[in-house]
Amino acid sequence: MRPITRQLRLPILAPRVIPSTSSYRSQRALSTLQNRKDTAHTHHPKAHHRHSGEDSFPKDDDIVPWLAKQPRHPLSLADLVKHGRPPLSEEALLNSARFTLSLLPIRLAYRIQALRNLPYIVVSNPNINKIYNNYQHSLSTLLPWQGRTISNLDDEIRFTEVLAELVRTHSETIPILARGFLECRKYISPSEVTRFLDEHLRARIGTRLIAEHHVALHYSSQAHFDPETIPASPNYIGVIDTALRPAAIIDACGSFVADICELKYGVRPEWIIDGEPDTTFAFVPTHLEYIITELLKNAFRATVENGMSRSPIVITIAPEPPSSLHKPVTLPPPPKETLGKFYRDAIAPLDDNAPGVTIRIRDRGGGINPDVLPQIWSYSFTTFSDNPDDPPGAWSDDALSAISAASSGSSSIAGLGYGLPLSRAYAEYFGGGIAVQSLHGWGTDVYLRLKGVGKIR
Repeated sequence: MRPITRQLRLPILAPRVIPSTSSYRSQRALSTLQNRKDTAHTHHPKAHHRHSGEDSFPKDDDIVPWLAKQPRHPLSLADLVKHGRPPLSEEALLNSARFTLSLLPIRLAYRIQALRNLPYIVVSNPNINKIYNNYQHSLSTLLPWQGRTISNLDDEIRFTEVLAELVRTHSETIPILARGFLECRKYISPSEVTRFLDEHLRARIGTRLIAEHHVALHYSSQAHFDPETIPASPNYIGVIDTALRPAAIIDACGSFVADICELKYGVRPEWIIDGEPDTTFAFVPTHLEYIITELLKNAFRATVENGMSRSPIVITIAPEPPSSLHKPVTLPPPPKETLGKFYRDAIAPLDDNAPGVTIRIRDRGGGINPDVLPQIWSYSFTTFSDNPDDPPGAWSDDALSAISAASSGSSSIAGLGYGLPLSRAYAEYFGGGIAVQSLHGWGTDVYLRLKGVGKIR
């Protein structure tokens, strides 16, 4: 095993709403690593690492249009686990870094080009311009690595520092964009904002996931794992929990949302989990935490405001049966060496878990008005202004507060119309989805379908 030649200084990421195993591990690790002093400066990649592939790059100053025309690799959970189980060997870690580098510049360029395509007066807004500059900056930190090979651990450490900075830079993208669009509401329609935010959020999910996944693999590799500072979790491959139990996430999120209801309404709703609560599958726990939190906020609030707080919310977990079309993911054999407290035998194989899960959340909150139902997937829903000076369909302050709360993890129980489109984006990212069935005057059923392994565009 090679010794650590240089420590990585990793910025602390934004805290998560729900205290869970995944958030505890990352918060403790990041807090510890933040306090370590870096022993050297990050250097620009050296010319002798470059290979002949750089000739395909355009020679002009603005590479964004060229990159934005390149095809995007369709990401899958199988792509993220293909480098093997921890502790990763040095070669597997380097392969992960190269794979990450092959994805991110193109994805960033797509977003820069999309921002450029907005009306000039919109992009000139200070908040939207800040996001544009953040993307330009992040791309500029990755471009020096294009056309070269990450060939040793020193390269990988410096590259991982770039990824950590990228994650930190874009942690508040959505609320800042929301503020900017609110200020530009006279120059862009709600439908255009909804379309842009939906595409931008989905792209941001992928970019952040790719970067965070390699950072997590970095610290679970043979070269960098420190069992004294980072608690080992044998079920994890990067940010993916290969034995994620939805019932545990539901209970944690339910307790959190019930606390909010109790503070605001003086009532604590109850919930029941039925179906197959012991189901496990491979998924990103932070994504599921966000989705479940938003869906339970809607259900709890509707139940309390409809005077049915004594009727528990019923949550049914139904694993998908194995399918002949479901191909198990074959991971490379683990290295012979062992390190720290990793126990490979405790990691459930991906093909042993359910290929997907459907979760139904049923409440007695009175349902959704049929006039409102078609608008629930819009980011501008419930945001029409009463100000006569505003154009038709302009956003009110509720729009900003709702998006900001949904993105930053605010404990507010109000403005929840934005939780549905944001949650749907997370669910659909790996081939799942959300469907709503309302019985007006009685209650609502929300069906959340998640795919453990599923390709996306």
